[in-house]
Amino acid sequence: MLLCRISAVSQSVARWGTSVRRGALLHPALSFNTSRCQNVSSTDGTVHPAAAQGAGPYRDSVLLPRTEFPMKLTGQNLIDREVQIQQECGFAELYSWQRERKAKKEYCLHDGPPYANGDPHVGHALNKILKDIQNRFEMLRGKQVHYVPGWDCHGLPIELKALGELGTSGLSPLQIRQKAREFAEGAIARQRAAFQRWGVMADWDKCYYTFDGTYEAAQLKVFQDMHSKGLIYQDYKPVFWSPSSRTALAEAELEYNPQHVSKAIYATFALATLPPKMAEAVGELGSISVLVWTTQPWTIPANQAVCFMPNAHSQLLLVATERVSSLATLLSTELETVGTFTGTELEGGVCQHPTIPRKEVPLLPANFVTMGKGTGLVHTAPAHGMEDYSVASHFKLSVECIVDEEGRFTELAGPELQSLSVMGEGNDAVISMLKAVGSLVKEEECVHSYPYDWRSKEPVVIRPSKQWFIDIASLKDKAKEVLAKVRVIPESARGSLLAHLDRRPYWCISRQRSWGVPIPVFYHKETGEPLINKHTVSHVTQLFSEKGSDCWWELPLESLLPPEVLKKVTGEVTDYERGDDVLDIWFDSGTSWAAVLEDSRADVYVEGKDQIGGWFQSSLLTSVAVQKRAPYKALMIHDFVISEKGEKMSKSLGNVVDPDTVIHGGEDPSVSPAYGVDVLRWWVAESNVFSEVQIGPNVLNSARDSINKLRNTLKFLLGNLQGFDPRTQAVDPKEMHYIDQYLLHLLRNYSMKMTDAYNDFGAGRAIRLLQAFITRDLSKFYFSIIKDRLYCDPEDSLGRRSCQTVLEEILDGVTRSIAPILPHLAEEVYLHSLSSEGETMFRSGWIKSSPVWRRPGLEEAVEGACAIRDSFLSSIPGRNAAEYELTIEIEPGLLFELIESLQDEPTSSYSQLTELMMSSQTTLTSALPRDLPADALISNGSFLINLEGESQLMVQRSKTLHLSARGVTAVPGSNPSCITSGSDWESP
Repeated sequence: MLLCRISAVSQSVARWGTSVRRGALLHPALSFNTSRCQNVSSTDGTVHPAAAQGAGPYRDSVLLPRTEFPMKLTGQNLIDREVQIQQECGFAELYSWQRERKAKKEYCLHDGPPYANGDPHVGHALNKILKDIQNRFEMLRGKQVHYVPGWDCHGLPIELKALGELGTSGLSPLQIRQKAREFAEGAIARQRAAFQRWGVMADWDKCYYTFDGTYEAAQLKVFQDMHSKGLIYQDYKPVFWSPSSRTALAEAELEYNPQHVSKAIYATFALATLPPKMAEAVGELGSISVLVWTTQPWTIPANQAVCFMPNAHSQLLLVATERVSSLATLLSTELETVGTFTGTELEGGVCQHPTIPRKEVPLLPANFVTMGKGTGLVHTAPAHGMEDYSVASHFKLSVECIVDEEGRFTELAGPELQSLSVMGEGNDAVISMLKAVGSLVKEEECVHSYPYDWRSKEPVVIRPSKQWFIDIASLKDKAKEVLAKVRVIPESARGSLLAHLDRRPYWCISRQRSWGVPIPVFYHKETGEPLINKHTVSHVTQLFSEKGSDCWWELPLESLLPPEVLKKVTGEVTDYERGDDVLDIWFDSGTSWAAVLEDSRADVYVEGKDQIGGWFQSSLLTSVAVQKRAPYKALMIHDFVISEKGEKMSKSLGNVVDPDTVIHGGEDPSVSPAYGVDVLRWWVAESNVFSEVQIGPNVLNSARDSINKLRNTLKFLLGNLQGFDPRTQAVDPKEMHYIDQYLLHLLRNYSMKMTDAYNDFGAGRAIRLLQAFITRDLSKFYFSIIKDRLYCDPEDSLGRRSCQTVLEEILDGVTRSIAPILPHLAEEVYLHSLSSEGETMFRSGWIKSSPVWRRPGLEEAVEGACAIRDSFLSSIPGRNAAEYELTIEIEPGLLFELIESLQDEPTSSYSQLTELMMSSQTTLTSALPRDLPADALISNGSFLINLEGESQLMVQRSKTLHLSARGVTAVPGSNPSCITSGSDWESP
């Protein structure tokens, strides 16, 4: 016998016991009450040996679960079942179905185009499945989803892979384009098939491709709009140039190698003409030189000036005051101060170029000079540096390119340097020349971050060329303004977006390739002046829309530049030639909003963090230029996929995970089993996608185990609903057992939390909510309590039907809540349920919960009783609660009234309180019995009650509880005889 005592409770109690440990059970989850039947069943619907063998006289009276739903699927059976579900449940038709139905709201997730140059990989899986989870959730909520998959089809990497070892030698632009198109189409076919196999919901017959004529025409309309506003212009200025690819690159096409090694030098420029202030001060000191430092010695022949910080103080040998100490250490010498001058006092000085006789270069002020490294004076080569070019523009310096497209010195660099690679032997030759004339002070290796071509993985150089640019400086302020109104997930990424904007003064959009959208410009054969206006571009745009951009090379010039267009300008068709450059692929993809979204804005763009400086930026800039708004309302930015060991995936390391192998298995199933699509989707959903996402056998095995545990719970629900028809046999919530009403209350809270999680792109949070609900609220709590009613009550009894009504709602709610993540499993469950009636789950909507399920008062009663039960069970570790008669003693008050609502009679073996306690009999009393049996187990504890005062603050008061229990079915000598007190069973 177990007694519980609580002293008088204040009648102002508003809420208590909201955080009780409902799951702290110390016995098999579904062991039967021994006073009623002998069979035992587990949560997965399987029957324990006593029942399976027909032991005991009650076998025929037990209502065991029955279902054909398999506990697990493996190997080829799993693969076949997933494909069968996709066919039976109309996965291919789902997108068009939801587009045709009436909906109050549209949800637009604009697909960033994957690059069409390879096979599908786990990065694709992460991205596409993340998008599909969100789209399926929004569709289930009743919105009309707009999701058009697309591919980025142009660009150098595709061109190079298509040509392979052939190269471009002897091939015409049209031949190159044909091979590139065939290569891209093959990659698209493979990727599209994989995306469909992953269950991605889309209209796969109406995708967008950047090589389609209609897409190219939409792109040129944006180009024309920006050109007419003066935002696109041609100029001769330094750009990032890839000698390995022989084309200009944009910032977004660079990768910075932090381990790049350069030969850095300290070199002197002799002062040929002293600045006036300096000449007065130094007197007869003799020759004076300026000391500079550079990591690119090859640019010395292109030097046009030496720059200093206007407000800095300098010394002779002319270096910045702030750098004296560091330089003395680096040069292993003492530096004696001779004179000190401000930066402005250096103006008027002229240096002798160290390697070019009779060439003099001025000392000039520049704000970009810093004291962080070097000497405080900067060798300036306007042709080979972005900041250097800004100085040249201001002071009208010469900008002559001494490097060709292959990264070799031209004849302008002199005969001793001509044809040498500037990143190799040419660099060494310049250092030797400096050494020969006595200008080299020190040479050292410098490890630093340096830009590389993102495709060829080779270093780039900065060299000037005539290119087409977008004036980002004119767009930057507006871009920042509209970006401030965009939701960024995670918010921490907003700083990177702004930083990328600040780093880009202009955007080079022309490329010297054949595979791309031609820039619609004509050049005068004699003057080289470009011919481009709204008439010429509009005409070419119409041709591209009808024939595709191949017509730029296929049609005669008379068709591209007809007389009616030439009437607007002076000259004849024969005076012009078509341009050879194509548009940057970031301009290609960045104008997708114009081709796909038309006049609407996307609710969200979802891509990897590499797009912070890529597609997110190019889309923002082009949209701001034309529409004065961002093309998206929100950005969701995820990280990259790495191996389980934290390594970047590469074939050389042998750690590449192929999503096709994950789904279908490898040659050796023991090493690479077939996990199926839903395991891949679970992995995506469960991962923290805002940091590096790991994948490997351990992660995949864990995902498979989690799904199998979920299947077991679903099997238990389906098995116990066999023959139950909710349309005719469901019980009204008001007539249900309190514990059943309480579960509906929990189910309602669960459904609202799940909805909030998906709304916030929180698929990982949704999984955690699912697992907590199943483990804590169902398996360890509800399922362990309802076993007697479910298996032993008459089939059509109110208690059993009440329980089945709740199980039906739980099955429906859990199935719908997992559907965005596990669509195959959700549809499989729905096919086994009676509620489907030939309809697929995804056509039947989101979780349905009723406001009448909310029962806060009942929650107090049940959770208070749960706290008492936890104390009881913790007092009998390892024993069956059904072996005990339980007495709960509570002093008169609100708590007593709440617990009394679960048991009408003082003592009962069949009350809802007894069911909750899982004892053989429960007595509820307000007076402690005077004589306790000698074998009684007594437990004392305290319970925290929250009182709500006038200030609406929650305060806590503790009440002491006493429990005692007496064993009723124990084997002689095994009855508990210990007495415990002060048990920790209070609500936190």
